[in-house]
Amino acid sequence: MTIGRHSWAIAEGYIPPGSHATDRTLISHEAACILNAGTTEAHVRLTIYFTDREPVGPYLLTVPARRTLHLRFNDLMDPEPIPVGTDYASVFDSDVPVIIQHTRLDSRQAENTIMTTIAFAGDS
Repeated sequence: MTIGRHSWAIAEGYIPPGSHATDRTLISHEAACILNAGTTEAHVRLTIYFTDREPVGPYLLTVPARRTLHLRFNDLMDPEPIPVGTDYASVFDSDVPVIIQHTRLDSRQAENTIMTTIAFAGDS
């Protein structure tokens, strides 16, 4: 059985510009959790869209078969880092079906908050 889709979108993106914590696990971040439940390696192209400038990408990602990748948007560097404190959206295109979930940890205050939601799956 194949599960997942080839195209996914996360319309809401924002990396909080600061953190109360210094431990990497508690630094404010956004993540896309990509599940490849299939038997073939997934090659994923990520494009980032902004409110006031042209899109950036592709960021090229590989998710091995029957594995998951927890991608922190904060860690993306090539072709360029995503600026903190900036609204953005993301579109993922994969050569095999995958599932994507979006998570944000906001630790600007000592009382941390986390948000998570499934991304929007395209028709492909």
